[in-house]
Amino acid sequence: MADGVMQSEAPVAAARGFLKELVKQWRAQDLHGSWDKKSDTELLEPYILTRERRREIPIMSDPDPETLWRMELFYNAVGLAIERATGIMVSPLMKLHHEGFGRLVLTAGRLIVIEKHLREVHRFGFDSMEKLESEGEKLVADGINWIERYPEVARY
Repeated sequence: MADGVMQSEAPVAAARGFLKELVKQWRAQDLHGSWDKKSDTELLEPYILTRERRREIPIMSDPDPETLWRMELFYNAVGLAIERATGIMVSPLMKLHHEGFGRLVLTAGRLIVIEKHLREVHRFGFDSMEKLESEGEKLVADGINWIERYPEVARY
C-alpha cells in the first residue's frame, strides 16, 4: 500500500508468499525447537492427503484435535497474508459441530473477506503441495480483492 492506495499487484504478490506464511505459523508453534531440523516441506507434509490416504479415512468421523489445529493454522496463515498485504487486521472465526461441519469466516473490520462452509473436516487436506499452495493463494487473493473493493468497510 502506497499513500493509502492499494497496488493492483498486491493480491498476486501476497498470495505467492502463502506457503511461507503457513510455515511461519508452524514454526511459531514450536516452543521447544523440536522442529528446527525439519525442512519446510516436512512441516507441511501433514496437509497432503492423497486419494489413497483419503480413502483410508472413514466417510463419517469426528475430527481429531491435530486436524483441527492444522486447519486453524492454515486459515490463520491466509488471514496473516491478507493482513501483511493490506495493513488491515484480519480475524478468523470458526464454528464447528463436533462431527466436523461448520463455518469459517475471516473478517476485516466489518467486512467478511472469506466465507467458507466446512464439511468433512476430519478429511481436511490437499492432493499435493501444489494444490495446498494454489488454494491458499486463491483465498489470499480473494480476501485482498474484497478489501480493495470495500476499503471503507474493512477499515471501519
